[in-house]
Amino acid sequence: MEKFSILATALSTPSKVVTNDDLSAMMDTSDDWISSRTGIHQRHVTTEQTTTDLAVDVAQQLLQTAGMSADQLDFILVATMSPDALAPTVATQVQSQIGATRAFGLDINAACAGFVHAMSVASKLLMGSYQTGLVIGAETLSRLVDWDDRSTAVLFGDGAGGVLMTQTNASTGLLSEGLHAYGAQGEALTAGQLSQQTPFNPSDVSTLLPFKMNGQAVYQFATRRVPELINEVVQAADLTIEDVDLFILHQANARIVKSIANRLQQPLEKFPMNVAEYGNTSAASIPILLAELQATGKVKPGQKIMLAGFGAGLSTGGTLIQI
Repeated sequence: MEKFSILATALSTPSKVVTNDDLSAMMDTSDDWISSRTGIHQRHVTTEQTTTDLAVDVAQQLLQTAGMSADQLDFILVATMSPDALAPTVATQVQSQIGATRAFGLDINAACAGFVHAMSVASKLLMGSYQTGLVIGAETLSRLVDWDDRSTAVLFGDGAGGVLMTQTNASTGLLSEGLHAYGAQGEALTAGQLSQQTPFNPSDVSTLLPFKMNGQAVYQFATRRVPELINEVVQAADLTIEDVDLFILHQANARIVKSIANRLQQPLEKFPMNVAEYGNTSAASIPILLAELQATGKVKPGQKIMLAGFGAGLSTGGTLIQI
């Protein structure tokens, strides 16, 4: 076991809510069309807050809940595919704004599997000389979608969530994990490609491209690879699927989550969902759901919880943790 304790969880979402009916006034769609295919009824969309703003809010909440000061942090990891800029990173801006003078910061981009990858990195850091850190998933995907494309615009939302992790002697932490990449299938989900235009290549188009997704390919990938991943991670911990108390999956699509539960032959009650309210928030979806479950008492000490992300890359990531 890679031992750590999660001292606090938190989430932050923009105040503006965009319903499916709001979108139907903008494009050829409807609440029934969206909800029947995805389970999504609304999403939170930023009007002023940046990805950094949302991450800072989460960081401040985490510190307040844990009763800690920012100068006690050793590191800040931010999982995001929608940073405010390529440089400076979101993590270093969070470090600056909360006054975490001792901490270093890294952004990690594994898209919708990003938070799981970041927790894996944090777990290794805490096995070494580092004592305490923040792991945050933060996204403002509304800046990356084509709002005229109903096949993608209806899916995504903005938000952030995170955890405060620390070294511990208790029997809590990471039991096993699996991190995988399927780069040959990467064209199934792309966003934000940078231009190759230079004085030496003037013909390249300079537009920042929005989301483009082969929905069927991504669906088939998720419903096949995620059950494989979960079985792999559970077996690595010398446990059975029945030993897992909760499966906190990336909230991309309710139909995907239901299909995974069915393939694993586990009751849907073990697969909590909040995609109806938030839509797909990429790297933020798992920590947002984790924070909600912790706040309502559905995450309890002693539970074994599977965190599993999947998406662009294409990539998957799963960690089995004991709370």
